[in-house]
Amino acid sequence: MKPLLLTALILSSSQLMANETADVEPEPALEERLQDELETFENPFVITPHKPNYILLANYNSNLPEGIYDKYGDLQDTEIKFQLSLKIPVWVSESKSVPSVLVAYSQVSHWQAYNSDESSPFRETNYEPEVIFAWRPDYDLGAGWNIQWAQLGFNHQSNGRGGELSRSWNRIVAGVALEKDNLALAFVPWYRIQEDRENDDNHDITDYLGHGKIQAAYKWGDHTFALMSRNNLESGFSEGAVEGSWSFPLTKRVKGYVQFFTGYGSNLIEYNHYNTTAGIGIALTDWL
Repeated sequence: MKPLLLTALILSSSQLMANETADVEPEPALEERLQDELETFENPFVITPHKPNYILLANYNSNLPEGIYDKYGDLQDTEIKFQLSLKIPVWVSESKSVPSVLVAYSQVSHWQAYNSDESSPFRETNYEPEVIFAWRPDYDLGAGWNIQWAQLGFNHQSNGRGGELSRSWNRIVAGVALEKDNLALAFVPWYRIQEDRENDDNHDITDYLGHGKIQAAYKWGDHTFALMSRNNLESGFSEGAVEGSWSFPLTKRVKGYVQFFTGYGSNLIEYNHYNTTAGIGIALTDWL
Protein backbone atom coordinates (compact mmCIF):
# COMPACT_ATOMS: atom_id res chain seq x y z
CA MET A 1 0.00 0.00 0.00
CA LYS A 2 1.33 3.41 -0.94
CA PRO A 3 2.37 5.68 1.96
CA LEU A 4 0.02 8.48 0.89
CA LEU A 5 -2.97 6.10 0.75
CA LEU A 6 -2.11 4.62 4.18
CA THR A 7 -1.84 8.11 5.69
CA ALA A 8 -5.21 9.08 4.20
CA LEU A 9 -6.86 5.96 5.67
CA ILE A 10 -5.40 6.65 9.12
CA LEU A 11 -6.57 10.28 9.04
CA SER A 12 -10.05 9.26 7.85
CA SER A 13 -10.38 6.64 10.61
CA SER A 14 -9.23 9.12 13.25
CA GLN A 15 -11.77 11.70 12.05
CA LEU A 16 -14.56 9.10 12.07
CA MET A 17 -13.74 8.06 15.64
CA ALA A 18 -13.65 11.70 16.72
CA ASN A 19 -17.06 12.35 15.17
CA GLU A 20 -18.56 9.29 16.85
CA THR A 21 -17.15 10.39 20.22
CA ALA A 22 -18.52 13.88 19.74
CA ASP A 23 -21.99 12.49 18.99
CA VAL A 24 -22.12 10.53 22.28
CA GLU A 25 -23.58 12.74 25.01
CA PRO A 26 -22.23 12.18 28.51
CA GLU A 27 -24.66 10.71 31.03
CA PRO A 28 -26.09 13.04 33.67
CA ALA A 29 -24.05 12.93 36.88
CA LEU A 30 -26.69 11.29 39.08
CA GLU A 31 -27.53 8.63 36.50
CA GLU A 32 -23.83 7.85 36.10
CA ARG A 33 -23.47 7.51 39.90
CA LEU A 34 -26.43 5.12 40.07
CA GLN A 35 -25.09 3.02 37.18
CA ASP A 36 -21.73 2.78 38.91
CA GLU A 37 -23.53 1.57 42.04
CA LEU A 38 -25.26 -1.19 40.09
CA GLU A 39 -21.89 -2.40 38.86
CA THR A 40 -20.55 -2.59 42.42
CA PHE A 41 -23.65 -4.53 43.50
CA GLU A 42 -22.56 -7.35 41.20
CA ASN A 43 -19.04 -7.52 42.67
CA PRO A 44 -18.90 -9.49 45.96
CA PHE A 45 -15.52 -7.93 46.80
CA VAL A 46 -16.85 -4.35 46.73
CA ILE A 47 -18.90 -2.49 49.35
CA THR A 48 -20.87 0.34 47.78
CA PRO A 49 -20.51 3.90 49.11
CA HIS A 50 -23.72 5.41 50.51
CA LYS A 51 -23.17 8.97 51.70
CA PRO A 52 -19.83 10.75 51.14
CA ASN A 53 -16.80 9.10 52.74
CA TYR A 54 -14.34 11.70 53.98
CA ILE A 55 -11.94 12.80 56.69
CA LEU A 56 -11.56 16.45 57.67
CA LEU A 57 -8.01 16.68 58.97
CA ALA A 58 -8.79 20.05 60.55
CA ASN A 59 -12.37 20.94 61.46
CA TYR A 60 -12.81 24.20 63.38
CA ASN A 61 -15.80 24.53 65.74
CA SER A 62 -16.78 28.07 66.68
CA ASN A 63 -18.92 27.20 69.70
CA LEU A 64 -18.43 23.97 71.60
CA PRO A 65 -21.25 23.65 74.16
CA GLU A 66 -20.42 24.13 77.82
CA GLY A 67 -21.29 21.50 80.41
CA ILE A 68 -21.80 18.52 78.10
CA TYR A 69 -18.11 17.66 77.87
CA ASP A 70 -16.99 18.52 81.43
CA LYS A 71 -15.62 15.03 82.03
CA TYR A 72 -13.24 15.47 79.09
CA GLY A 73 -11.63 18.58 80.53
CA ASP A 74 -10.56 21.35 78.19
CA LEU A 75 -11.42 20.59 74.58
CA GLN A 76 -9.81 22.16 71.53
CA ASP A 77 -11.91 23.95 68.94
CA THR A 78 -10.04 22.22 66.07
CA GLU A 79 -10.38 18.48 65.70
CA ILE A 80 -10.66 15.67 63.16
CA LYS A 81 -14.06 14.75 61.77
CA PHE A 82 -14.68 11.75 59.53
CA GLN A 83 -17.61 9.94 57.98
CA LEU A 84 -17.79 6.30 56.92
CA SER A 85 -20.90 5.38 54.93
CA LEU A 86 -21.55 2.09 53.11
CA LYS A 87 -24.45 0.05 51.78
CA ILE A 88 -25.02 -3.54 50.72
CA PRO A 89 -27.77 -4.85 48.43
CA VAL A 90 -29.97 -7.55 49.92
CA TRP A 91 -31.97 -7.88 46.71
CA VAL A 92 -31.63 -5.95 43.44
CA SER A 93 -34.72 -5.40 41.31
CA GLU A 94 -34.66 -5.07 37.53
CA SER A 95 -38.14 -3.50 37.49
CA LYS A 96 -38.98 0.18 37.80
CA SER A 97 -42.03 -0.62 39.92
CA VAL A 98 -40.46 -3.15 42.29
CA PRO A 99 -37.96 -1.82 44.84
CA SER A 100 -34.47 -3.06 45.55
CA VAL A 101 -33.72 -3.78 49.21
CA LEU A 102 -30.56 -2.28 50.72
CA VAL A 103 -28.93 -2.23 54.13
CA ALA A 104 -26.80 0.84 54.90
CA TYR A 105 -24.56 1.99 57.72
CA SER A 106 -23.09 5.45 58.35
CA GLN A 107 -20.85 6.69 61.13
CA VAL A 108 -19.70 10.23 61.89
CA SER A 109 -16.98 10.80 64.50
CA HIS A 110 -15.56 13.94 66.10
CA TRP A 111 -12.06 13.18 67.34
CA GLN A 112 -9.94 15.48 69.53
CA ALA A 113 -6.83 14.09 67.85
CA TYR A 114 -4.66 17.14 68.55
CA ASN A 115 -5.64 17.38 72.23
CA SER A 116 -2.69 15.61 73.86
CA ASP A 117 -3.52 17.10 77.28
CA GLU A 118 -6.77 15.12 77.40
CA SER A 119 -5.55 11.88 75.74
CA SER A 120 -7.18 12.74 72.39
CA PRO A 121 -10.74 11.53 73.13
CA PHE A 122 -13.53 10.88 70.65
CA ARG A 123 -15.97 13.44 72.00
CA GLU A 124 -18.94 12.27 69.88
CA THR A 125 -19.72 9.46 67.45
CA ASN A 126 -23.09 8.98 65.75
CA TYR A 127 -24.14 5.57 64.41
CA GLU A 128 -26.82 5.29 61.71
CA PRO A 129 -27.99 1.90 60.41
CA GLU A 130 -30.77 1.87 57.80
CA VAL A 131 -32.97 -0.50 55.84
CA ILE A 132 -33.92 1.04 52.49
CA PHE A 133 -36.43 0.13 49.77
CA ALA A 134 -35.19 1.93 46.65
CA TRP A 135 -36.80 2.47 43.23
CA ARG A 136 -35.35 3.68 39.92
CA PRO A 137 -38.46 5.14 38.22
CA ASP A 138 -36.58 7.14 35.52
CA TYR A 139 -39.70 9.27 35.05
CA ASP A 140 -39.57 12.26 32.70
CA LEU A 141 -41.02 15.41 34.30
CA GLY A 142 -40.38 17.61 31.28
CA ALA A 143 -38.10 20.62 30.84
CA GLY A 144 -35.10 18.30 31.12
CA TRP A 145 -35.94 17.03 34.62
CA ASN A 146 -36.12 13.30 35.48
CA ILE A 147 -36.98 11.40 38.64
CA GLN A 148 -34.07 9.00 38.88
CA TRP A 149 -34.39 7.60 42.40
CA ALA A 150 -36.94 7.17 45.20
CA GLN A 151 -36.76 5.50 48.59
CA LEU A 152 -38.67 4.47 51.70
CA GLY A 153 -36.95 3.03 54.73
CA PHE A 154 -36.33 2.70 58.45
CA ASN A 155 -33.53 4.74 60.03
CA HIS A 156 -32.04 4.53 63.52
CA GLN A 157 -29.54 7.11 64.73
CA SER A 158 -27.78 7.02 68.09
CA ASN A 159 -24.61 8.20 69.81
CA GLY A 160 -24.27 4.88 71.62
CA ARG A 161 -24.16 6.40 75.09
CA GLY A 162 -26.17 5.99 78.27
CA GLY A 163 -27.48 8.26 80.97
CA GLU A 164 -27.57 12.02 80.47
CA LEU A 165 -25.37 11.83 77.36
CA SER A 166 -27.64 9.41 75.51
CA ARG A 167 -29.20 10.66 72.27
CA SER A 168 -31.18 8.60 69.76
CA TRP A 169 -34.24 8.53 67.53
CA ASN A 170 -35.99 6.27 65.03
CA ARG A 171 -37.49 7.50 61.76
CA ILE A 172 -39.38 6.42 58.70
CA VAL A 173 -37.48 8.16 55.91
CA ALA A 174 -38.76 8.73 52.38
CA GLY A 175 -37.03 10.49 49.51
CA VAL A 176 -37.05 11.37 45.85
CA ALA A 177 -34.14 12.57 43.70
CA LEU A 178 -34.50 14.66 40.54
CA GLU A 179 -31.81 15.34 37.98
CA LYS A 180 -31.22 17.74 35.15
CA ASP A 181 -27.90 17.32 33.39
CA ASN A 182 -25.27 17.53 36.16
CA LEU A 183 -27.60 18.99 38.79
CA ALA A 184 -29.33 16.68 41.30
CA LEU A 185 -32.00 17.69 43.83
CA ALA A 186 -33.19 15.40 46.64
CA PHE A 187 -36.20 15.93 48.86
CA VAL A 188 -35.99 13.75 51.98
CA PRO A 189 -38.93 13.96 54.43
CA TRP A 190 -39.08 11.82 57.57
CA TYR A 191 -41.46 10.89 60.35
CA ARG A 192 -40.12 10.33 63.84
CA ILE A 193 -41.38 7.20 65.57
CA GLN A 194 -42.51 8.44 68.97
CA GLU A 195 -41.11 7.00 72.20
CA ASP A 196 -42.33 6.93 75.78
CA ARG A 197 -41.55 10.39 77.20
CA GLU A 198 -39.83 8.85 80.23
CA ASN A 199 -37.41 6.94 77.99
CA ASP A 200 -36.96 9.69 75.40
CA ASP A 201 -33.49 11.24 75.59
CA ASN A 202 -34.37 14.07 73.21
CA HIS A 203 -38.15 14.55 73.05
CA ASP A 204 -37.84 17.92 71.26
CA ILE A 205 -35.34 16.84 68.59
CA THR A 206 -37.72 17.58 65.70
CA ASP A 207 -37.93 21.22 66.88
CA TYR A 208 -34.29 21.52 65.78
CA LEU A 209 -33.80 18.82 63.13
CA GLY A 210 -37.26 19.21 61.65
CA HIS A 211 -39.12 16.69 59.52
CA GLY A 212 -36.93 16.59 56.44
CA LYS A 213 -34.15 18.12 54.40
CA ILE A 214 -33.40 19.33 50.90
CA GLN A 215 -30.11 18.46 49.23
CA ALA A 216 -28.57 19.71 46.02
CA ALA A 217 -25.43 18.54 44.25
CA TYR A 218 -23.80 19.82 41.09
CA LYS A 219 -20.91 18.25 39.21
CA TRP A 220 -18.64 20.56 37.22
CA GLY A 221 -15.93 18.57 35.53
CA ASP A 222 -14.16 16.68 38.32
CA HIS A 223 -15.50 19.07 40.97
CA THR A 224 -18.63 18.41 43.04
CA PHE A 225 -20.52 21.11 44.95
CA ALA A 226 -23.21 20.11 47.46
CA LEU A 227 -25.65 22.03 49.66
CA MET A 228 -28.03 20.80 52.37
CA SER A 229 -30.84 22.77 54.04
CA ARG A 230 -32.65 21.36 57.07
CA ASN A 231 -35.55 22.80 59.13
CA ASN A 232 -35.09 26.35 57.83
CA LEU A 233 -38.50 26.95 56.26
CA GLU A 234 -40.23 24.84 58.92
CA SER A 235 -38.71 26.82 61.81
CA GLY A 236 -38.97 30.21 60.14
CA PHE A 237 -35.18 30.30 59.74
CA SER A 238 -34.72 30.28 63.53
CA GLU A 239 -33.60 26.71 64.33
CA GLY A 240 -32.40 25.25 61.03
CA ALA A 241 -29.07 24.29 59.54
CA VAL A 242 -27.14 24.63 56.29
CA GLU A 243 -24.19 22.52 55.18
CA GLY A 244 -22.09 23.02 52.08
CA SER A 245 -19.19 21.05 50.62
CA TRP A 246 -16.79 21.10 47.70
CA SER A 247 -14.69 18.19 46.49
CA PHE A 248 -11.93 18.56 43.90
CA PRO A 249 -9.46 16.13 42.33
CA LEU A 250 -6.09 15.36 43.92
CA THR A 251 -5.36 11.91 42.50
CA LYS A 252 -7.36 9.33 40.57
CA ARG A 253 -8.85 7.91 43.81
CA VAL A 254 -8.55 10.75 46.32
CA LYS A 255 -10.26 14.15 46.31
CA GLY A 256 -9.66 17.27 48.30
CA TYR A 257 -12.67 18.10 50.48
CA VAL A 258 -13.93 21.30 52.09
CA GLN A 259 -17.01 21.40 54.34
CA PHE A 260 -18.92 24.24 56.04
CA PHE A 261 -21.79 23.92 58.52
CA THR A 262 -23.85 26.48 60.41
CA GLY A 263 -26.96 25.93 62.50
CA TYR A 264 -28.36 23.39 64.94
CA GLY A 265 -27.56 19.69 65.09
CA SER A 266 -24.03 19.28 63.75
CA ASN A 267 -24.21 16.02 65.72
CA LEU A 268 -26.72 14.32 68.02
CA ILE A 269 -25.30 15.49 71.35
CA GLU A 270 -25.57 19.06 70.03
CA TYR A 271 -28.99 18.71 68.39
CA ASN A 272 -30.28 21.80 70.27
CA HIS A 273 -27.01 23.73 70.18
CA TYR A 274 -26.01 26.31 67.55
CA ASN A 275 -22.52 26.37 66.13
CA THR A 276 -20.52 26.97 62.97
CA THR A 277 -17.82 24.62 61.71
CA ALA A 278 -15.40 24.72 58.79
CA GLY A 279 -13.05 21.93 57.80
CA ILE A 280 -10.66 20.74 55.13
CA GLY A 281 -9.40 17.28 54.32
CA ILE A 282 -9.79 14.48 51.76
CA ALA A 283 -12.68 12.42 50.40
CA LEU A 284 -12.86 9.02 48.76
CA THR A 285 -16.45 9.42 47.52
CA ASP A 286 -18.96 12.25 47.19
CA TRP A 287 -22.64 12.57 46.29
CA LEU A 288 -21.88 12.58 42.55
